[in-house]
Amino acid sequence: MLRYSTVERINGSLTGIDRPGKETAVAWFPNGNELDQDIFDALTEFFTELVRRGETLAEEFGVPAFCVKAIHRLDTSVTMKELGRRMHCDPSFVTIIADALEERGLARREANAADRRTKNLVLTPEGFELKARLERAMLDQMPWSRALDASERASFLSMMRKMNVVLAGRSTPPAAGERAGEVSDIPTAASLTQPDLHSEAAPALQS
Repeated sequence: MLRYSTVERINGSLTGIDRPGKETAVAWFPNGNELDQDIFDALTEFFTELVRRGETLAEEFGVPAFCVKAIHRLDTSVTMKELGRRMHCDPSFVTIIADALEERGLARREANAADRRTKNLVLTPEGFELKARLERAMLDQMPWSRALDASERASFLSMMRKMNVVLAGRSTPPAAGERAGEVSDIPTAASLTQPDLHSEAAPALQS
């Protein structure tokens, strides 16, 4: 998940000389690849807007923005350690999230059946109801559901999975000109991540 602080660093510290007649999120290098630069600028704008929408939704639903991802990740009773792994955050931050959810009656701590010293976190009925409403609202606002048809969304998903494989270090990018535009035969996230059923192969709001 792209964190808000990361987006802010992209927007702030990397801002430089603009390209003539075009707003840019990062410094323009005349000797660089203009297509790559355009992709980077577009992605920066894309993720910045997703973060803004996520924060707006969190405010509308009355929960802290950092709790939205936790609610999305909590499908069953899971250990605090496992939730931290799913969210890629420190255990101390998971404790803050658990406290915030418990205070709102959205989750509760319970003893782990296998190890009584370990605490699990599980959504309450109110938490599951909020989770369903939040996820519906988020999906309704996602730009691909409005801007892309079914075929384009399938291609977009395949390309995102292909790039996520590289980001996760499970593969290397194809050589220049080596079927770079072909994505129909990209393996699904499930086939790439077995036996790790909780690997994040697709992007989230996230983020």
